[in-house]
Amino acid sequence: MVGDSSTDRTWASRFAVVGVALLALAGAACGSSSASSTPTSTRTVVATALVGQRYCEVLLVHVVPTGLTATVYNTYPLNDCPPARWATLDAGTIATANGVPYAELNGPRFWLMDSIAKRRTGAEVVRRFGGIAMIEEATVVVGTSVTAAQVPFTPHTVSRQASFTFDRGRQVYELVDPSGSAWVMQTYSQIKDPTLTAADLPGLRSQLILPAGWTYRVRTLNAPLVVATADHPAQVLQDNLSNSYSRETTG
Repeated sequence: MVGDSSTDRTWASRFAVVGVALLALAGAACGSSSASSTPTSTRTVVATALVGQRYCEVLLVHVVPTGLTATVYNTYPLNDCPPARWATLDAGTIATANGVPYAELNGPRFWLMDSIAKRRTGAEVVRRFGGIAMIEEATVVVGTSVTAAQVPFTPHTVSRQASFTFDRGRQVYELVDPSGSAWVMQTYSQIKDPTLTAADLPGLRSQLILPAGWTYRVRTLNAPLVVATADHPAQVLQDNLSNSYSRETTG
């Protein structure tokens, strides 16, 4: 199973944990899901050397009094989302198995920041979807409609308690909205264009269908860029190719 593979152990070794943290993975048959958790203290988990690393997500959508929210499960750092297994996953089957009205398969994706510092409090939850182990990482406010939430260039609130750092000298890819706010690409996606690579990003403007007043720019950082959302929710959106961007903030 994925959780017992050498690939899993290699990816997991890329995490440095500040404080005491234990991770327990519970096995499950392919096609079903399972969850496990271990009591943990509050600690900060730091992932480095992220640029170009592949991952996938499963989102489980729940009905709440205010509308819809999604719990996000991420393969990193447990595995690199094995393509053969990922191809077998079915969103409808996953939704039924987990007792939710809707599930979304989000990937494959590739990180663009250099490091992530994530605050974890309480139990760490791991689930398996079709044999692929994933960690519960965030909660997304979907709104009142899944369809409306999938409209490109629409911001969404994400509770992830994390800070993303792009190192000095890193080339970054940004959207600038009509108000002048910058949104930095945090991951590029092969969901809409399976051939998209990092080499395509400097020239991506020709493939984007930007709303009026929006621009796409490429620049090289002369100082680290930190998107700090450990203490407040992040604002995240996607372009028409499903690449993801975070609004830049230092607060």
